[in-house]
Amino acid sequence: MRLPRVIMEVGDDGVAVITVSNPPVNALALTIFDGLKEKYAEAMRRDDVKAVVLTGDAGKFSGGFDINVFERVHKTGDVSILPETSISVAVNVIEDGKKPTVAALQGLALGGGLELALAAHARIATPKTLLGLPELTLGVIPGSGGMNSCNIVVLFLFIFVSQSRQFQFTPSDLYIGHGTIPGTQRLPRLIGLHKALELMLFSKPITSEEGNGLGLVDAVVPSDELIKASRQWALDIIERRKPWIRSLHRIDKLGSVPEVVDIIKTARQQAKQSFKNVPQHQACLDVIEEGIIHGGYHGILKESSVFKDLIFTDASKGLVHAFFSQRATSKVPNVSDIGLKPRKILKVAIIGGGLMGSGIATALILSDIYVILKEINSEYLLKGIKAIEGNVRGLVSRKKLAKDKAEKALLMVKGTLDYTDFKDVDMVIEAVVEHIPLKQKIFADIEKACPPHCILASNTSTIDLNVIGEKTKSQDRIIGAHFFSPAHVMPLLEVVRTEETSAQVILDLMNVGKIIKKVPVVVGNCTGFAVNRAFFPYSQSAHLLLHLGVDLFRIDQLISNFGLPLGPFQLQDVAGYGVVVATTEIFRTSFPDRTFQSPLVGLLLKNGRNGKNNGKGYYIFEKGSKPKPDPSVLPIIEESRRTINIMPGGKPISVTDEEIIQMILFPVVNEACRVLDEGVVVRASDLDTASILGMSFPSYRGGIIFWADTIGADIIYKSLQKWSELYGNFFRPSRYLEERATRGIPLSAPAATSPAAKARL
Repeated sequence: MRLPRVIMEVGDDGVAVITVSNPPVNALALTIFDGLKEKYAEAMRRDDVKAVVLTGDAGKFSGGFDINVFERVHKTGDVSILPETSISVAVNVIEDGKKPTVAALQGLALGGGLELALAAHARIATPKTLLGLPELTLGVIPGSGGMNSCNIVVLFLFIFVSQSRQFQFTPSDLYIGHGTIPGTQRLPRLIGLHKALELMLFSKPITSEEGNGLGLVDAVVPSDELIKASRQWALDIIERRKPWIRSLHRIDKLGSVPEVVDIIKTARQQAKQSFKNVPQHQACLDVIEEGIIHGGYHGILKESSVFKDLIFTDASKGLVHAFFSQRATSKVPNVSDIGLKPRKILKVAIIGGGLMGSGIATALILSDIYVILKEINSEYLLKGIKAIEGNVRGLVSRKKLAKDKAEKALLMVKGTLDYTDFKDVDMVIEAVVEHIPLKQKIFADIEKACPPHCILASNTSTIDLNVIGEKTKSQDRIIGAHFFSPAHVMPLLEVVRTEETSAQVILDLMNVGKIIKKVPVVVGNCTGFAVNRAFFPYSQSAHLLLHLGVDLFRIDQLISNFGLPLGPFQLQDVAGYGVVVATTEIFRTSFPDRTFQSPLVGLLLKNGRNGKNNGKGYYIFEKGSKPKPDPSVLPIIEESRRTINIMPGGKPISVTDEEIIQMILFPVVNEACRVLDEGVVVRASDLDTASILGMSFPSYRGGIIFWADTIGADIIYKSLQKWSELYGNFFRPSRYLEERATRGIPLSAPAATSPAAKARL
């Protein structure tokens, strides 16, 4: 494994090309900053060097600061892991150097990579180079640009740190202190405050073409001309043919102080709406305001003082954990580590063109995988094809897909009413209704119709794959490809393996998932698999609380405030009551000892309600409007309460807001513990990733298991024990949870205790 390094080559023209080399994305490891300081010191003192071109190796400039450092800080609690001045010096020697630097950008320049480029005196880029700050959904916010020992740690929260650095207005203020100025002050000085806020607060990357229009990039040139053009630009600066621009000295795009204060006020309101339950955005704006009102030095001091409070928050730890958890999903013992190579999947047949089938087809054709869509009659087939067209054209209308690419994608799908075209497919994905006999018949048919190498996959969300494939002989080719709705949008793909599924088939489906831009998580075969299994108590506990007298709209609002996009009742409205009835019955059959039977959905259907499908459920759904609570549902709820009558003494229970959240989510943690105990997932962090990507559990909470560990197994166990005594077996703590609580072991700590788990792993 090649160590991170910085290379310098001096040409006959007097331009030193300094190259950052740390594949695959040239992450800015601490040794890279030391290397930059060393090479820049050499370049500045050498008489044969007139100017510098700074670039990256292997077609990329830099993806940003090495996030592993933040993980180590979180695990050890030791801020001293981060250097005192390495980053700040590395950035400042570029901008303050006596010889000009031109940054030659290609591939990507993100976070700390962009900060380095901003310190240069000009930026030349290749077409479609990605510029900006890493998205919050990545879990960390790397950056670098000229931070002191305190500021560096806020890199992963750089959205606000970045902004806090960009708003001092007096040039003399910029060099107070260690001579260390937050490098992210440079972005608004180059492109203006409003656009800089958009890029930082919303982590919105832009292309080099857009950057060129904004003034962030000075020129866009073909890839094969990048270094040549950058060298010439550097020489032109020396010869005064091009301006020598130090971006920290620019103030022409900042506007007046009152204008900036007004922009920040608006940004503060936007941040409250868009980024609930996380402190970094408001802290960022606080620091910005401090710098504007009291000057840059005060802004830097405030930034340093708030840093320690931010780096060790649960939100920051959760984001970093979520990032590394997602990366770990690709490592599957006895699959990814035994030397297998994924086979090419060129043609996929999909059986069923409904909501899921059409969504899966959309995802495949958008990634240049040819699709055969089979339906039972012409009417359903036409509807399926039109649904695919609607998905693709919808992306075009939202400017997420170019029109020419859309037309190309739509040529990749063909409809059929029989199995004739299945003779050369590489994979079949069955996506029909959750009806066992139908699925069994389909699998028996496709085993005969498809070639012997073909992968036989089911998109079932709950049914045991052994049951689906029991009438086939090709057990090693059967696998679950569980997409989440809408399949062309939701990022999670559960790769469900049975005990017979071959490692090659698992690896192949994982690879298809990556090709179509999903995150594949390998899980074991059981009712509901990982995500739906862990979260089946989510709606049931909500119904239990409702029948104990708690207001349904209060429940939904509290869960939304917690960070999930929809409360359990609105989620049922959106999913459709047919799905609710079917999945509830499946879980009741599999886990009769811990399900709560509510008559409410049946009463809603009897009343002519079907949620979003017909515009009326717990909420009223009108086109162009947000769902509104429907007061007319309350008498139906009262009827349901009378039917089972579980309120103690016939009176509603009294619970706090915090208790409601816990009574909804602790049963989910409890079932997740059973999932861990049975070895359904490879590691606890896989369930964290799956909960974030499949159920939209807030990423800043790190995932369902990570969040539970921040509370503590002991607290969760004692709460469930108390509720089980008051309200019944639904809340009974699992053996795994009891064991962890009693022994003081985190839920996430690896320990496959059950025979089933040991057999899987």
